[in-house]
Amino acid sequence: MYGSVKDELATTLQEIRDAGLYKNERELTSPQSAHVTTRRAAALNFCANNYLGLADHPDVVAAAKQALDEWGFGMASVRFICGTQTLHTALERKISDLLGTEATILFSSCFDANGGVFEVLFGAEDAIISDELNHASIIDGVRLSKAKRFRYRNADMTDLRAQLEAATGCRRTVVVTDGVFSMDGSFAPLDEICDLADEFGAMVLVDDSHAVGFIGKGGGGTPELYGVRDRVDIVTGTLGKALGGASGGYVSSHQEIVDLLRQRSRPYLFSNSVAPAVAAGSIAALDMVAGSGDSRAVLRRNTDLFRSLMTEAGFELLPGSHPITPVMFPGEDGALRAAAVAEHMLEHGVYVIAFSHPVVPRGRARIRVQLSAAHSEADVHACVDAFVGARAAGT
Repeated sequence: MYGSVKDELATTLQEIRDAGLYKNERELTSPQSAHVTTRRAAALNFCANNYLGLADHPDVVAAAKQALDEWGFGMASVRFICGTQTLHTALERKISDLLGTEATILFSSCFDANGGVFEVLFGAEDAIISDELNHASIIDGVRLSKAKRFRYRNADMTDLRAQLEAATGCRRTVVVTDGVFSMDGSFAPLDEICDLADEFGAMVLVDDSHAVGFIGKGGGGTPELYGVRDRVDIVTGTLGKALGGASGGYVSSHQEIVDLLRQRSRPYLFSNSVAPAVAAGSIAALDMVAGSGDSRAVLRRNTDLFRSLMTEAGFELLPGSHPITPVMFPGEDGALRAAAVAEHMLEHGVYVIAFSHPVVPRGRARIRVQLSAAHSEADVHACVDAFVGARAAGT
């Protein structure tokens, strides 16, 4: 049987390659950092979610090492059987303190958190209204629910109002959005979303994976930035980006919501607990966030410098202020051009990744540059020089 299937899959894979959409994985031979080595070259890393530079920070690594000795390697169980350690409950409290919520529940990843929240809270008599650019994990999580589904144009409050009106009469309604849209680096207008949600009696859920730890005065994310922490009902997020960059996700919310998720959320009930070393390292990272004002300031300066230099050099950037800075390669051949530029840059010591369909819309290929507090000004200049060099080489 597999003979014919193999041929069909091989044809599909070749079509992906021919379209310039094949995603090669480049193997790192070093720890994750602003400076990495690959099997091909040493390189400046401008494509990681390592916003605060904590992925290889000595204090985070030391906490994880100590946890291995004190708490073991893994839990070999789910939370409600025998998979809960003091580390897990301490980490949940730390997240709640940062976000200003009543309670937090850990998941294996934010993908699992988003996959486990909607089915529990929203049934056939309810409505979920989702931004069209929300992360794939939200889309998949919503699909698991029997709730009525509505979608509004990205950050379009007129369309959101129309969808809220269409959902009138449902038992529960929730507006769901990314805090920061990961492919564009743009912010959801949470103050306006909360205003509309209040008007229609809807809840608000925000996936703040690309904001917690470095956005907002205290690193509390987009609800803190917009002054709506007390108006956002549910925050989902990850430990795999600014908060040490390992693994694990969470839902942070009202006590009753978290309690019900512990009883009924399938990814939580049927997945092993977050490893003790990851929990301990994440606690150390959260402790550092509380005093990371200087790092957040460096991150903002690096972001501003990169955007300014790239604009002066004549590259097309999506507007914004987030460390996610998409360098655009529009048109039918954009995917091939972006991939060629990324390859040229790696050969010259700068590691970036090209994004194309289906990760982004057709004709909107890009190289998503991500700045870190661990980058120096010289690193930022080197990245821009590599873009200019790739363009000059005709790639």
